[in-house]
Amino acid sequence: MRMLHTMLRVGNMERSIKFYTEVLGMKLLRQHDYPDGQFTLAFVGYGAESDHTVLELTYNYGVESYDMGKAYGHIAIEVDDAYKACEAVRNAGGKVVREAGPMMHGTTVIAFIEDPDGYKVEFIQAGTY
Repeated sequence: MRMLHTMLRVGNMERSIKFYTEVLGMKLLRQHDYPDGQFTLAFVGYGAESDHTVLELTYNYGVESYDMGKAYGHIAIEVDDAYKACEAVRNAGGKVVREAGPMMHGTTVIAFIEDPDGYKVEFIQAGTY
């Protein structure tokens, strides 16, 4: 067994693909429209689905936003340098919601950014956890 993907509902597929590919450097792996079901799926990630866990972005026709609720936490991505990753996100027009630095009660260097739909993405600096 292995984990295949995490699904996120998005309010604007083009905006979300642009964020994950241009701001976070993922690749659009595949995309398919299902007009009979009134939804579109796009899969993005850092490598082929056969070898990597990816994100499934789901756009339901006519739904522009979702209630985030309180159960969902975040996606985590390992980065070489969390400080530089935050700077790159800001330079690309992204939103940093927690600057890079050691986590509370520990030494792991983390940061949080937010995607266009409000989902949190955690950067975890390699070698600090």
